[in-house]
Amino acid sequence: MIDVAWLLFALPAAGALVILLAGRRASAWAHWLGVATVVASFVIGLALLFETLGLAPQDRTRDISLFSWISSGTLNIDFGIRLDPLSLTFVLLITGVGSLIHLYSVGYMSHDPGRRRFFAQLNLFVAAMLILVLGNNFVMLYLGWEGVGLASYLLIGFYQDRPSAATAAKKAFLMNRVGDVGLAIAIFLIWLNLGTLQYSEVFARIGEVAPGTVLAITILLLLGACGKSGQFPLQSWLPDAMEGPTPVSALIHAATMVTAGVYLIARTNPIYDLTATGRVVVALIGVVTLLIGAVIGCAYDDIKKVLAYSTVSQIGYMILAVGLGPAGYALGIFHLLTHGFFKAGLFLGAGSVMHGMNDDVDMRHYGALSRAMPVTFLTFSMGYLAIIGFPGFSGFWSKDKIIEAALTQNWFVGVLAMLGAGVTGFYMTRLMFMTFFSQKRWEPDVHPHESPAVMTVPLMVLAALSVFGGLMLVGDWIVDFLEPVTGTPVAESPPIPGLMISLIVVLIVAVGVAIAWYVFQRQEVPREAPQDVSLVTRAARAELYGNEINEVLVVRPGAHLVSGLVTFDRQGVDGVVEGTALGVGGVGSVVRLAQTGFVRTYALSVLVGALVVVAALLAVNLA
Repeated sequence: MIDVAWLLFALPAAGALVILLAGRRASAWAHWLGVATVVASFVIGLALLFETLGLAPQDRTRDISLFSWISSGTLNIDFGIRLDPLSLTFVLLITGVGSLIHLYSVGYMSHDPGRRRFFAQLNLFVAAMLILVLGNNFVMLYLGWEGVGLASYLLIGFYQDRPSAATAAKKAFLMNRVGDVGLAIAIFLIWLNLGTLQYSEVFARIGEVAPGTVLAITILLLLGACGKSGQFPLQSWLPDAMEGPTPVSALIHAATMVTAGVYLIARTNPIYDLTATGRVVVALIGVVTLLIGAVIGCAYDDIKKVLAYSTVSQIGYMILAVGLGPAGYALGIFHLLTHGFFKAGLFLGAGSVMHGMNDDVDMRHYGALSRAMPVTFLTFSMGYLAIIGFPGFSGFWSKDKIIEAALTQNWFVGVLAMLGAGVTGFYMTRLMFMTFFSQKRWEPDVHPHESPAVMTVPLMVLAALSVFGGLMLVGDWIVDFLEPVTGTPVAESPPIPGLMISLIVVLIVAVGVAIAWYVFQRQEVPREAPQDVSLVTRAARAELYGNEINEVLVVRPGAHLVSGLVTFDRQGVDGVVEGTALGVGGVGSVVRLAQTGFVRTYALSVLVGALVVVAALLAVNLA
C-alpha cells in the first residue's frame, strides 16, 4: 500500500481539476465525483493504518521520496511523504470527517447554482490539507499551508455577491498572512542553521542550534499556528469565516484548517522539547484563548458564531495540551480527534436547523425545535453532551485528561482550564435551550422541517463518534500509537487523584448548565437581544474588543507605515530620479545655447581651448 500513498492527496486534487476543467458539463455529476475522491482517499488511509499497525513501533515512520522538487546550490528539496502515526491520524480525520461533510453538502447545496464550483474548491481544500500533514519536509508543509489558505479564501468568500463574505474572506487571508510570515521566517532560520529542511535531519540535529535561536524558532512557529488555528491574538478571523456555506464552517472548524496549528507544534515537538520557555508561551496562549473563546461564545445569538467561538476555545485546549510537552502532545491530538467528531456534528446540525428555518441564524428566532426536527435534535444533543464533557462521552475523556495534565504541571493553568469547562457548559446549554426548547419564536412564514436523509445520515455517524470516540483512550491506545512521534509521556502524579479531578470538572460544568437553565429555560427569551446589559456582556458582544485592539496596534500603524513608505518612494526615491533627469535636462539646455551652427564659432572655441591647454602646460613647467 505504501506505493499508492501519493493517491491520498492526488485523488482530491484530480477531482478538483476535473470539475473545474469540465465546466457546465460536470453539473450533473461533479458533486458525486467530489464525494467519491475523498471517500477513496479515506479507504486508502484506512488500509495504510492497518498496514502500519502490523509493523513494530520503531518501524512505523516511513519517508517516501516521489521526485526531486527543488534543486538550487546546496538546497535540495524532495517532493516526499512521511507516513507515521501522526500523519495517518490526521489523514483519517481529514478524509473521514471530510467524506461525511461532502456527502452532507450534496443535500445542503442541492439548489445552489454554484454547487459545481463549491465541490471543486472543497476538494482543493482537502488536497491541500493532506499535503500539509503528509509532507516530509518544511517546504512541503508550507506548500500545503498556503494551499489551505487559498482554498479557505475561496470558500469563505463563496457567496461573492455578499460584501460581508468578501470582507470575511479578505480578513481571513490577511490575518493568516501575519502567521504565515512567522512560519516562513522559522523555516529560514532552520535552513540557515542546519542547511536542511527534511524533518528527519532537522529533528536529529536541532540540538546543534544555539538555545536562543531554538527559542526564536519555536515562537515563530507558534505565530504560524496562531494564524491558522485562530489563537490569540489572531483569532478574530475565525468567527467571520461563518460567511461561507455551513459545510465549509464544519470543514474549517472541525477537521482541517484550524487543526493545522496543533499539527505544526505536535510535528515539531523535538524542537519544543529543547526549550521550556517556548512550551510555556504555547501553554499560556492556549489557556488565554480557551477563556476568550468561551466568554465571547456566551454573548452571541448567531448559532454559527457561537459554535465558531466554541472552536476557538476548544483549539485553545489543544494548544494548551501540546504546550505541556511530552505529557500533553498525544492528549492534544486525542482532543483534536474527538473535537473533530462532535464539532463537525454540531456545525452540520446547525446547518440542518438553518435548512429548516429559511437560513435564519438567529437563535432568538428559534425555540421548540426538538419536536419539529427530532433527528437533528437527537444528533445535536450527542455533540452537545460531548463538548461539555458529560461523563462517558468523547469530550469527557479528552478534555479531562488535558485538565489533569495541566494541573500536574501548573495548578493555576489547570484551574483556568477548569473554569473554561464551566463556561463551555453555560454557553452550549444556552444554545440548546434557545434552539430546541423554550417557547416558539418563529417567523410566521417559517415552517421547520427535518432535513433529507443525505444530510441526517452524516449527522447520525458523527453523533455515534461523539458518543464512542473516547474509546480510543481505553488502554491508552491512542497515546501508545502516537508515541513513536510524540515521545514517551512523562509519568507524573496529579496533585489530587484523577477521579477527583474529573468529579470537580463535572460539578463545575453542572453549575454552568444550571445557570443557563435558570436564565434561558425558566424565563421567556425575547426575540430581540436586550440592550440594557452588563459591561461584560457588552464587551463579549464586541468580541472583547479584539478587532479594535488589532486596529489600533496593527492595522493603523501598518497603514501609516505603508503610507509613509509610499510617500518616501514618491518624494524621495522618485524625487531623486526625476530631479537628476531635470538637472541633466537643464545642463543640456544651457550647453545647447553654445551650439550655434556657425563654423567660425566652433573654430574660435577650438582656438580658445588650445590656448587654455598651452597656458596650463606653461604654468606647470614654470612652477
